[in-house]
Amino acid sequence: MNCTLDDKGFARTFSAAALATNRTLRSPVPYSVTQDDKRSLKCVSVARQLLHRAARAYTWTREISMPINTLIVDDEKPAREELAFLLKAFPDIHLIAQGKNGIEAVNLIREHAPDLVFLDVQMPGLDGFGVLQKLVERKIDVPHVVFATAFDHYAVKAFDVNAVDYVLKPFDKARIAKAIQRARREIESEVSPTDRLEQLVSRLGAMKTAAAKAAGPAPSKILVNAQQKLLLLDAEDIIFATIGDGLISIIACDLEGTTNHRTLDELEEALASEIFFRAHRSYLVNIHHIKEVVPWFKSTFMLKMNDKKHTEVPVSRTQTKRLRELFKL
Repeated sequence: MNCTLDDKGFARTFSAAALATNRTLRSPVPYSVTQDDKRSLKCVSVARQLLHRAARAYTWTREISMPINTLIVDDEKPAREELAFLLKAFPDIHLIAQGKNGIEAVNLIREHAPDLVFLDVQMPGLDGFGVLQKLVERKIDVPHVVFATAFDHYAVKAFDVNAVDYVLKPFDKARIAKAIQRARREIESEVSPTDRLEQLVSRLGAMKTAAAKAAGPAPSKILVNAQQKLLLLDAEDIIFATIGDGLISIIACDLEGTTNHRTLDELEEALASEIFFRAHRSYLVNIHHIKEVVPWFKSTFMLKMNDKKHTEVPVSRTQTKRLRELFKL
């Protein structure tokens, strides 16, 4: 009986070897091991080698045949290019698209359903955390996320607590390798990151609020770009602020301009005044400059402001209750 690694009668040989082994162990009388038995036992060893090699080959093939479909979202082109270049060193990373703002991030995630997203924390308009909130609100599957941040120390603490990974700018190849390794473990575990990311957003909001309180009273003036000048504007003179295409516009009593604040949340925190009401995700209004509250469809309202255009600002369903409380409607 010859036994080689390419023996087509492997199954029969293995069975014969097992039978011989079983006969040797269970025989009630002294049993003499034959030459065929010895050859069969030798084939057991060969068979084990085959099984071990097959197992290793399966593991290796599985690892290289499961690319991680990846997105990069960052408002800074040099940062996107640097990260894309570094990711080329990882053959299991399949870069499928890049985005330059939060709106593009939501659309790309919905379109491509990636496994992993490298997501910038601070972007104009919709920031990284706003992207997560949008995904949850729209019931889009949340991918595994590695946040990119330059100086958000409070965010880094939140990441640590919630076991969500992050990389600091400027990017470091070794740190990115660690993040990818961690992401692969989580992807293979098939554990949804949605709950953990929701907890992160909630915790981060609480930390921002605490930090704002610790910083003391907010300034009563903000800087506005208007008439090709940088003007200081009293907070109480602001009629409303709105965001569009990643830019925040300020409508005041005597001027219109833009501010360098990246999001309405950030502007609202800077103003830190009870006279401002977030009527809608795209509008922040000064309640002292509301001219009329207009009943609208499905028990909602429109706010007619006292600017020159008498702009009508929608009140979202989620903010209708707060409006009723403010004006005892």
